[in-house]
Amino acid sequence: MNFDLTQEQQMVKKLMRDFSNEEVAPGAVDRDRTGKFPLDIFKTLSQMGMMGLPFPEKYGGAGADTISFAIVTEELSRACASTGITYSAHISLGGAPLHLFGTEQQKQDFLIPICTGESLGAFGLTEPNAGSDAGGTETAAVLEEGKYIINGSKVYITNASYAKHLALTAVTGRKDGRKEISAIIVPTDTEGFTIIDNYEKMGLHASNTTELILDQVTVPEENLLGERGRGFQQFLVTLDGGRIGIGAMAVGIAQAAYERALNYSKERKQFGKSLSSFQITQFKLADMAMKIELARNMVYKAAWMKDQGRKFTKEASMCKLYASEIAMQIASEAIQIHGGYGYMREYEVERYLRDAKLLEIGEGTSEVQRMVIAGQIGC
Repeated sequence: MNFDLTQEQQMVKKLMRDFSNEEVAPGAVDRDRTGKFPLDIFKTLSQMGMMGLPFPEKYGGAGADTISFAIVTEELSRACASTGITYSAHISLGGAPLHLFGTEQQKQDFLIPICTGESLGAFGLTEPNAGSDAGGTETAAVLEEGKYIINGSKVYITNASYAKHLALTAVTGRKDGRKEISAIIVPTDTEGFTIIDNYEKMGLHASNTTELILDQVTVPEENLLGERGRGFQQFLVTLDGGRIGIGAMAVGIAQAAYERALNYSKERKQFGKSLSSFQITQFKLADMAMKIELARNMVYKAAWMKDQGRKFTKEASMCKLYASEIAMQIASEAIQIHGGYGYMREYEVERYLRDAKLLEIGEGTSEVQRMVIAGQIGC
């Protein structure tokens, strides 16, 4: 058992820590206030070879491991969670399904543009009446003369405005009264495909969150991703990997909140002493540090198991659940340590709380994670 990062992982961590501090963090407050998408940052990440990080070099990727992906996601999220979620979704929801289930031609046509950063990755799963109950999918795809005709809508889709194509789930038939759900790759410039970007969100203001409307959208049958009728199983596998990204995001946000609280507690004087000299503050900070360490280890373990080709469903849910919940706790505690200043935007810690909340909801709510874990332990 070795807890040291490899030389390559250490290089990735240093590179991304420096990049995040110098290029990502300085504009985070402005992006949060204006909602401006960090397109320039992603152009630079493309030039750095980070946009296809865990995918094979033959498709324009870097052939790195999942732990490296988690490190990049954490460091970006520590500086700006909007940037972190954009990157995490690009890799785990956009690129991963194509890599896992795509034909060689589909990888050439659709994975390469994701790895090179020509297109951001996105995945169309959630619908107005199908959130946690993804089996409630109503978007329908009818096969006629070698083409799928798709009608329906998707909500809360990350990155779609900057994606040239995305995979989405649709009902392609019914068997014994049950829905046959498949995944289909759809170019976003297809006639009848509309992307609406007008959500007003609690946090993650600079990330792109959209609604998709599909009205008689027609794509060739060869755009079917994986086996027909296996879409439900495919997105469960996809979400397992995505939960590692959410866990890494949560660690990054928690780390940022902790660092600000620690620094503030050393500078702020009350009753003639620094806040950090009071035992109650020390205990708060000690608990923060402990929870972050535990969460990071859980994320790395799930990532390592994925890289070993082992089943990691339980570990992915555990790391996502624990990390997202401690991120909320630590962000809240960081505000408390700042006192009245913590409630003010100027001190930034309130942003961490707003950004962290989605992590308890997206890619399976905390309640769904507990259901998954319960199933995995044999309940």
